[in-house]
Amino acid sequence: MTNEILSTTGEKLGEITLDKNVFGVEPNIHVMHLALRRQLNNARSGNACTKTRAEVAGGGRKPWKQKGTGRARAGSLRSPLFAGGGVIFGPKPRSYAFNMPQKARKLALKSALSARASQLVFVKDFSTIAEPKTKLMAASLKSLNVSGKVLIIADTKAEENKNLELSARNIPSVKLLLPTNLNVKDLLEADYVVMTEAAVKEITERLS
Repeated sequence: MTNEILSTTGEKLGEITLDKNVFGVEPNIHVMHLALRRQLNNARSGNACTKTRAEVAGGGRKPWKQKGTGRARAGSLRSPLFAGGGVIFGPKPRSYAFNMPQKARKLALKSALSARASQLVFVKDFSTIAEPKTKLMAASLKSLNVSGKVLIIADTKAEENKNLELSARNIPSVKLLLPTNLNVKDLLEADYVVMTEAAVKEITERLS
């Protein structure tokens, strides 16, 4: 598989060879769904907490005598039967996380990359952004003909991309991601995915 590689000014620099086992697999919808659910579940804080009748303050006195009132017997006003009482089977702090085999996680990433094949844009690097200015980043996106939610996958610590992070952070529709942090959710949410040549190489090594 080959695709054209561009400069950030939109100029064609040549072609990039893509591994068909990473960028050209048949997307597995079920595995992508599982990976997305796993990512969302693992991000949940799970700190909702209700009090049981043992934890609610008060209720130490018997509200009325055991017999003779005609009412049902009661030992505490903090019973779940009364307003202000404890909660039966309410939520307690817990983890919603679940795991997936590594092979399945890799397949989900490869499926997501393959599913977005027509929205992938490959650039050499972001060295043309010579200073950390938002207008330079906006001009680059316009030259690359990408709009909407744009996911940029690049090593922001590399010398050639040193101004990328500062130039992009004021554009709300742009999200930066390191190749090592590639995930199904961001790939599926983006309208366009812009990847550097170095990022393609790193992702291919990781997933092939």
